[in-house]
Amino acid sequence: MLDFDDVRAAAKRLDGAARRTPVLRSQMLDEVVGARVYLKAENHQRTGSFKFRGAYNRLSQLETDELKRGVVTISSGNHAQAVALAAKLVGTTSVVLMPIDAPDSKRKAALRYGAEIVDFDRYTEQRDGVITSYMQSSNRVYVPPYDHPDTMAGQGTAALELFVDARDLDVLIVPVSGGGLIAGCGTVAKTLRPSIHLVGVEPEAGDDTKRSLDAGRRVAVPVPRTIADGLTVNVPGELTFEVNRKLIDEVVLVSDEDIVEGMRFAFESMKTVVEPSGAASLAALLAGWVDVRGRNVGVILSGGNVGAERFAELIRE
Repeated sequence: MLDFDDVRAAAKRLDGAARRTPVLRSQMLDEVVGARVYLKAENHQRTGSFKFRGAYNRLSQLETDELKRGVVTISSGNHAQAVALAAKLVGTTSVVLMPIDAPDSKRKAALRYGAEIVDFDRYTEQRDGVITSYMQSSNRVYVPPYDHPDTMAGQGTAALELFVDARDLDVLIVPVSGGGLIAGCGTVAKTLRPSIHLVGVEPEAGDDTKRSLDAGRRVAVPVPRTIADGLTVNVPGELTFEVNRKLIDEVVLVSDEDIVEGMRFAFESMKTVVEPSGAASLAALLAGWVDVRGRNVGVILSGGNVGAERFAELIRE
């Protein structure tokens, strides 16, 4: 379903299209948590998040007839932007099914990249039902936000780059929504460093992956109400869960307050802006939910797509 060679192949496709994002260090952060921390800054990726990696890896492999049909996806914002830009780069058109309460900054960005947006209500309509209904009247190619081997492989290239800059990692902390990012990154981590402790981070309101791993099967929860809009999937992906159940060692939960503190620390101490979802892993580290003392720790900052007004509002509150 997914292996290390898939990620390496994705890295070749992404060469020249995706940015090689920086790995940030902070002496203050190291002192606060008692570890050596390496932050993979995917907030500096094209479209502002790791999602571009998976979207481009998938779209760059479409056949000519598929490109003519155009693509469609469903997303609260980051995957929407990624698909829109990737579609533009490979020469096709895109439609995004987007929750009506998606952040305005993400909606506007997707439109700027050329996407057509169709709204739905995430709290009254099931994601699977929304995309199924749309596909019944459309000939477009569906590009899943996470539940596809090409998407997972593309996301894993973030960890592939991280291990070049920080080879001896003992712990890798990754935010979890549908599970594509941690599936790809975990595949890389467990191949290059089999003893690594792989930690997933979910919002307290959306602990579907934790519950699913505990139960040994996919468990759905109510659609999470959290400031981390990118982590509001309420059930793990079918394919991602089969990968992640073999890779993830631990899942920890963060509150919205933890997430804001992570955003604040990144801004004040590291001069970098991360969105709520993007700050989840750093939040778990700062809150002490992961045992890292004396260890080398990799952290994925998954995105930075937050408007100035929303950022200020969250920090002020």
